[in-house]
Amino acid sequence: NQFFGSDWVFQQDGAKPHSHHLSQKWCRDNFPTFIEKDRSPPNSPDLNPLDYSIWDQLVNNIHWNKVYSKTTLIKELKLSVKKISESVVFESCACWTNRLYRLYQNDASYLR
Repeated sequence: NQFFGSDWVFQQDGAKPHSHHLSQKWCRDNFPTFIEKDRSPPNSPDLNPLDYSIWDQLVNNIHWNKVYSKTTLIKELKLSVKKISESVVFESCACWTNRLYRLYQNDASYLR
């Protein structure tokens, strides 16, 4: 909260470590607001900015011809993350509400 204030929502995917009751309790105790496991559609990449936007940017920024070991992969990943512009991050997060509404209109089915 000292970095972001209190006007934000934490979201995580449905992986077992994230949906475990102790993880959920920690989130309730440490975040101003977060989407609890029972309030989020299961397996929905449509609502995760990393899945519908950021991962593509990350992968496209990597120089795959320079990756030949774990060390070079880590180096390329770090360089790739730095190339993702703030505007891409903000735009992907800003369209989240619209994506949520479209999912609602589509009876919680995946977006096309």
